[in-house]
Amino acid sequence: MAKPVLPFLLLPLLMAFLLVHHSSQLELSQAHSLLNIHQLLNYPSALSSLKNENKDFCSIEPTSSFTLVCYENDITQLHIIGNNGFPPLPHNFSIHSFFASLVKLTSLKVLSLVSLGLWGPMPGSIGHLSSLEILNVSSNYFHGGIPTQLLHLRNLHTLILDHNNFSGQVPFWLNSLPMLTVVSLKHNLLSGSLPNSLGTLRNLRVLTLSENNFSGEVPNFSKLTNLQALDLGDNNFGPNFPPLPRKLVTLVLRKNKFRLGISAKLGSFYLLQKLDISMNGFMGPFMPSLLSLPSISYLDMSGNKFTGVLMENMSCSSDLSFVNLSSNYLVGRLPSCLVLASKDSVILYSGNCLSNRDQERQNPVPFCHKEALAVVVIPRKEKHKASNTKPVLVSSLAGGIVGGLAVVGLVSMLVKNIYGKDSVKKPSTRLITERVSTVNTAKLLSDAKYISETMKLGAALPAYRTFPLEELKEATNDFDTSAFMGETSKGQMYKGKLPDGTLIAIICLEMKKRRNPQAYTHHLEMISKLRHSHLVSALGHCLECQLDDSGVSRIFLVFEFATNGTLRDCVSGPYGQKLNWTQRIAAAIGVAKGVQFLHTGIVPGVYSNNLKITNVMMDHNLHVKISSYNLPLLAENGGVMGTVVSSTTLKGSAQDRVKHEDKNDVYDIGVILLEVILGRPVMFHNEVGALRDLLRVSITTDDTGRRSIIDPAVRKQCSDESLKTMMEICVRCLSSEPADSPSIEDILWTLQFAAQVQDSGRGDSMNSHDSLISLS
Repeated sequence: MAKPVLPFLLLPLLMAFLLVHHSSQLELSQAHSLLNIHQLLNYPSALSSLKNENKDFCSIEPTSSFTLVCYENDITQLHIIGNNGFPPLPHNFSIHSFFASLVKLTSLKVLSLVSLGLWGPMPGSIGHLSSLEILNVSSNYFHGGIPTQLLHLRNLHTLILDHNNFSGQVPFWLNSLPMLTVVSLKHNLLSGSLPNSLGTLRNLRVLTLSENNFSGEVPNFSKLTNLQALDLGDNNFGPNFPPLPRKLVTLVLRKNKFRLGISAKLGSFYLLQKLDISMNGFMGPFMPSLLSLPSISYLDMSGNKFTGVLMENMSCSSDLSFVNLSSNYLVGRLPSCLVLASKDSVILYSGNCLSNRDQERQNPVPFCHKEALAVVVIPRKEKHKASNTKPVLVSSLAGGIVGGLAVVGLVSMLVKNIYGKDSVKKPSTRLITERVSTVNTAKLLSDAKYISETMKLGAALPAYRTFPLEELKEATNDFDTSAFMGETSKGQMYKGKLPDGTLIAIICLEMKKRRNPQAYTHHLEMISKLRHSHLVSALGHCLECQLDDSGVSRIFLVFEFATNGTLRDCVSGPYGQKLNWTQRIAAAIGVAKGVQFLHTGIVPGVYSNNLKITNVMMDHNLHVKISSYNLPLLAENGGVMGTVVSSTTLKGSAQDRVKHEDKNDVYDIGVILLEVILGRPVMFHNEVGALRDLLRVSITTDDTGRRSIIDPAVRKQCSDESLKTMMEICVRCLSSEPADSPSIEDILWTLQFAAQVQDSGRGDSMNSHDSLISLS
C-alpha cells in the first residue's frame, strides 16, 4: 500500500504555483488597464497592438507620443503625450474612469500625461499610486484644488502641474512630502499668499509659481540651501524683497508689486546666472556689483525706479549676453564693458538719462535727478500733512534742477562708498562655491520625454547636485583616515555615507594652480550628463574656493559606490564566486552599453577610456558599472584630466590611438572578453597577442577543442554557438589594425546574439535563479 504524500512536501509546489499564478494575473491586470486607457482616450495608437496582436506590453517600442518602461514585467513608467488636446477626447470621456484604470498600475514610478486635453478635477484616487516619484500632468484642463490625496505619495520628488486651471491656494501640507525636489505650478489660477511651510522643503531645487494670482509677502526661503531655480514672475507679490538662499542660479521676480529696495546680499550670489526683476517698482541705488557677478549671463532690471550713476570703468562678467536697464533713473555713461559687448549680446538702456545716444529715448539729466529726489527725499510719514506736502515737493524739484551737478557728484560718492567697500574688503575665510548641475530646468519642466530619457539612462539615480563641504565632512567623519581608500595620480579617494544611508565615493582633487569657478563650468556640465546604468555615475560635486583670489583650491567629485567587487573577482576569483556563462555575457553586454553611452550619449563623446576589467565594478545585483572613464575635467596644469583611476594601456601605437580613438575602447573590451572567456587574469600586454591567436585557432576546431581552453567553471554551461560567437567578437576587437576592428554597435549586437542563442539552445539545466543579470 502506497504511503500518502506528506502535506509539507506539497507546500513548495503550491507556493511556486501561487507565485506564477499571481505574476500571470498581475500581467493580465496591467494589460487590461492599458486597453481601458486606450479605449477611454482613443489614443495612442501604439496601445491598439495589445488587442490586435495579443502583444507583450513591455515590448512596445517607444514613440514621441507614447513611452512605456517595465521592470520585471511591472510597468514603472508611463508617458502619454498629446498635441495640445489633439486628437480630441471622446464625448463619453470620464476623468474618474480614466484614473480608475491608471491606479491599477500600482508599480508606477513615473507618470506623464501631457497635452491630452484632460479636464475636470484631479481625482483623489491618484493617492493610490504610492510608488510614484514623478507626476507630470502639464498642459491639460484640470480645475479645482490640488487634491489632498497627494499626501499619500511619500516618494514623490517631482510635481509638475503647469498650464492647467487649478485654483485655490498652494497646499500648506506640501512640506509633508519630504522628497520633493521640483515643484512647478506655472500658469494656473492659484491665488492667495504662499504658506510659510514652503520654506521648510530642504530638498527643493526648483520652485516655479509664475503666471498665477498670488499676492502678499514671499515666505522666508533662505533655509532652502539646495534651491537653484525660483520663478515667481507674473503675480502680485510684494512689497518687500524676499529672503533668499545664496546658491540660486535662476531668480525671476518680474511683473509683481515689489516696491522697496533689493537686498544688498544679491551681490554675493556667486552662482546666479539669470536675474529678472523687471516691471516692478524697486527703488534705491543701482548695484554695480550685479554686472560683475562671476556667473551672471542674463540681467533684466527694466521698468523700475533705480537711481545712481553708471561709469565707463565699471566691470562686467564675461558671460553677460543680455542686459536690460531700460526705464529707470540712471545717469552717467554706459560702462565700456557693455558698449564693447559682442555682436551676439543684447544691451538695452533706453528710458534713462545716460549720455550715450546710440539708443533712442534718453531723458534729459534733470528728469532723473528730480525723480530721484521725489522718490527718496520725501518721507512717507509726511503724507498726512497736506499743508506741507506741496512746498516740500516744489522745493525738492527746484533743488534738483538747480543742483544737478552737485547731486551727480553726491550720488557718485555714495555709490562708491557703499559698494566699493564690498568689492575691496573681502573676508579671508574659506567658503564653498558650488556650480549647480547643468540640467536645463526649463526643458526638465516642460518636456516629459526628456524626463523619461533621463530616468532610463540614469537608472533611478538620485538627481545630480552640488554638495556643501559640511555634508561631505559629515559623510566621511571629517575625512578621517578610516574613510581613506587610497591615492591615485589625480587625487585622494574616500568612502562616505550620506544621511539617507547612501554609500558614496569621493575623489578630492587639489588644485595647485587656482582658477575662477567658471573655468570648470563646461567640464562639470559634461560630468553631470555622464549618467548611465552601466557607469559608476557622478552624483554631484563641490568646489572649494578661496575668496582672496576667488580661485578654486579643491574639487570634490562624488560618485556611486559599487559594493560587490570587480568583474575580475567574479570571473577569475575563487570557483564558488564565479559568474555562470549567461551572467558573463550579460556583464559583457553591460560593459558595451556603458562604452556606447560614453561614445554617443553626449556631445562630444568620451573616448580612450583606458578600460580594465578591474575597473568594471559589480553592484549588489551583480550589475556591471564602469568606474574608470575619461572624465572631462581640467587638470591643475591646464591639460585634460584623464581617468579617475590610472591604468596601463594594452593598445598599439600612439598614432593609432589618435586616429581611431573610438577603437581604443574596442581593443580594451577585447582584453576584458579574453578574461571573461578564459577565466584567468590577463596581466601583461605581451600575453594578449598569444591568447588572441589561441582563440582564432580554436574557432576553426571542433567543439571539444574550443571548450578545452575556456574557464572550466563554465565549460559545461555554454552552447557551442554562443561560445563561438563570443570568441569571434573577442578576436575582432583585438585586431592589430584598428580600421578592421568592429564598431561598438557591432560588439553590442554580437553579444546580444550570443545571449539569444545561449538562451534558446543551451545544453545545461540551469534554473531561472542562475541568471541574476538583466540583458536589457
